[in-house]
Order: sequence, then C-alpha cells, then structure tokens
Amino acid sequence: MSWLIDPIVNYGYFRHGLAAGMISGALCGLIGVYVVLRRMSYIGHGLAHAIFGGAVATYVLQINYYIGAGFWGVASALLINGVARRRKIGADAAIGIVTTASFAFGVALISRVNRFSVNLDAALFGSILGVTVSQILVLVAVTLVTAGIVVTRYRQLLFATFDPEVADAYGVNVRRIDTLFGLILAATVVSTLQVLGVTLIAATVVVPAVVARLLTDAFVKMLVVSTILGAVCGAVGMYVSFYVDIASGAAIVLVMAAVFAAVYAATALAARRRLASLESSDEVSELAGGPTVHVG
Repeated sequence: MSWLIDPIVNYGYFRHGLAAGMISGALCGLIGVYVVLRRMSYIGHGLAHAIFGGAVATYVLQINYYIGAGFWGVASALLINGVARRRKIGADAAIGIVTTASFAFGVALISRVNRFSVNLDAALFGSILGVTVSQILVLVAVTLVTAGIVVTRYRQLLFATFDPEVADAYGVNVRRIDTLFGLILAATVVSTLQVLGVTLIAATVVVPAVVARLLTDAFVKMLVVSTILGAVCGAVGMYVSFYVDIASGAAIVLVMAAVFAAVYAATALAARRRLASLESSDEVSELAGGPTVHVG
C-alpha cells in the first residue's frame, strides 16, 4: 500500500492535485448527466472555449479571474440560451457561433497584447499540479451549490430535461430552469478551467454520464454513478500521472476513456447474450407449440 500512501504523504502538490481531480470529476459527472440527456454534449466544450476568451480578457484588464471569467461565462450561457430558443437556429448552432467568436476574441487579444507573463497553456491544457488551496475551496463551493440546486430543484430539472412541453403544462417555468442550468454549467466550467483546461473539460463532463447511462436507466442512479465515477477516475488519473509521468488532466481523461471502452464492450456483450437467449427461448416455444403426434 506504500505506492498509494507515499505520494500523498511526501508531496503537497499531489495532495492538492488529488483533491482537485476528485472534486472536479465529481462536479463534472453530476452536471454531465443533464448535459448528456439534453443532447447538449457540445456545450461543455463550447463554454470552455468561450470562457477562454474571458480568461484572457481578465488578465489583460488585471482583474480577478473568477470575477471576470465568471461574468464572461454567465453572459455566454445566457446568450446561448437566448439564441437557442429561436427554432430556426437551434442549440448546436448557437453554441458554435457564441463560443467560437469568444475563443477567437481571446486569441486576438493574445496576438495583440504582447505582455503576457503567465503561461496560457495552463488555460488550454490545465495545470492540476499547480492548483492552490483557494482554487480547491472554489471547487468545493461550486460543487456544494450545484448539488444543492440538483436536490432542491430535482423535479423541475427532471421535467425540463425529459419533456419541456409537458413541464409547461404542469407549471414548470422551463425558460427559468434552462437559465439556471446554464448558470450552473458556466460556474462548473469556470471553476474547473484552470484545473482541466479548455481541451479536457468536455470529456470530463460527458464521459462519466455516458458510462452511467450504459449501466442504468434509472435517473437517480445515473446521477450517483456518474458523480462517483468522475471522482474515482480523477483519483486514478492522478496516480497514473504520478507514476507514468504524463500530464495529469490527460491521464484523468484517458482513464475515463478506458472505463467507457470496458463498460461499452461489457454491455454490448451482455446485450448479445440476452438477444441470443431470447431467440433460443422463442425457438423452444415454437417447438413446444407445434403439432402433437398421437401414437397408439
């Protein structure tokens, strides 16, 4: 067990990274269930790109990252929701327009302002080993708020996710719930951007929820499985990163991808076996129901 304990005891950066990886994985896994079921898997990737523009702008203006990027993320989420409500456009097109424009704005700022003393690669690929205690506390706060909203607004979020038209009939304000969901997702991306980076957030949001969907059809179980899976993959990915000497964010995503591949293969095999057993039982039923021959 020394291989499990030694990195935690001897390296402070690993302790911080492990905590950040597990909390980020749990948070993304929780919110990812709604993203996947709403068929908006691209929005996590898109918002991350949009908030990158805000992160660059906050550095240029020399203001607090969470204030600037948070405002930028909320504005992007609200703009996406507003554009997506127009039937002729749709959510995917709205995400593409808003997020690519914001990301391009960030790239334009980088090319125009030649006084960056920070490594912006951390925003693109994450810097989980450089995470601070204050960043971990922000992650904890966002996770607790998100979990609280999921619990207190469970029925409204459920209605708005599966059947928004019926939700209106039952008095659920779908527009308000969609806005609330957009704000939660924006807060999730802002709080995890410096840990996971723009390029890895989408996978961390989507993969645990997809695996949970393969394992169960029950919505509550999906929430629990996806949250736990995200946290476990975050922890395992950190250990893989430590011992194999690869980037931590990439290691977490690769662990998630490996879990998805294993679960997908196992569920596909189980489905084939069920189908084969059903076919064989149908053949037996046909033989049992065939013509009866009397001898005598």
